[in-house]
Amino acid sequence: MAQEQYEKYYVPEQSIWPIIGAVALFLIAVGAGNFVIETTRDKSGYGFYILMAGFALLLVMLVGWFKNQIDESMSGLYSAQLSRSYRQGMAWFIFSEVMFFACFFGALFYARTISIPWLGGASNNASTNDVLWNGFQATWPLLTTPADAITTGEASTQAMPWTGLPLYNTALLLASSVTLHYAHVGLEQVKRKQLMWLLGATIVLGSIFVVLQVQEYIHAYVDLGLRLDSGVYGNTFFLLTGFHGMHVTLGTIILIVLFLRCWKGHFTPKEHFAFQAGSWYWHFVDVVWVMLFFFVYIL
Repeated sequence: MAQEQYEKYYVPEQSIWPIIGAVALFLIAVGAGNFVIETTRDKSGYGFYILMAGFALLLVMLVGWFKNQIDESMSGLYSAQLSRSYRQGMAWFIFSEVMFFACFFGALFYARTISIPWLGGASNNASTNDVLWNGFQATWPLLTTPADAITTGEASTQAMPWTGLPLYNTALLLASSVTLHYAHVGLEQVKRKQLMWLLGATIVLGSIFVVLQVQEYIHAYVDLGLRLDSGVYGNTFFLLTGFHGMHVTLGTIILIVLFLRCWKGHFTPKEHFAFQAGSWYWHFVDVVWVMLFFFVYIL
């Protein structure tokens, strides 16, 4: 009987990059929390520097981890079974991201459809607005809130309109999905110019999105008085758009890595899962933005 042949399955060595990534995310969380507190209370501190240190360490982790993955792939260490494992892993990762954003959308829907109407006297709860906040009006967006525990009176803000920068950013991301799709088509059909030009255009569109979102935040803080501490509306607005902006930034970095790999000829029409994974992630980010634009800005 002929000896049965088994397919090789590469198991990488222990890596330091997951630990470094965890430390980077911890610094980002601590730095962001302290930075927000310092900003809202007009105090100076180390929050901003901790936040920047976290981002710098995260960038180092991405560069190191991507380099290891690329070296392993180009060395021919991967097999068909490992390729299937990567696909399953990427699918589960995107599913976890879906659940991540579902939590924030769930918080938004809970506040809009349950909490605020209940505080306004819905469900036979007519005395709540008199006890907790006399004259409370159950409307969305909630633009008037109590100032804080120390300052008496109320604090007012303005809603971010869906026109202007948010609409431009929506057009940019929708266009980027189209350019990335046809860049993928160019890779599969061995059309190098189409691949490189459209992938480069996708990177430019993603970068412009991030720049415009920064301008939108400046406009919110300076002109509209819309801040992270502007009640539940400010909370949900900045958490949803802020986390999405972080995903767009990470997606743009991934696309830049893919661009460099395409430039060096790392992919073939049949072997290009790294490109597919980056494409899946980018399309997911685009879908989240369309939902965010509809539920946060328009409704």
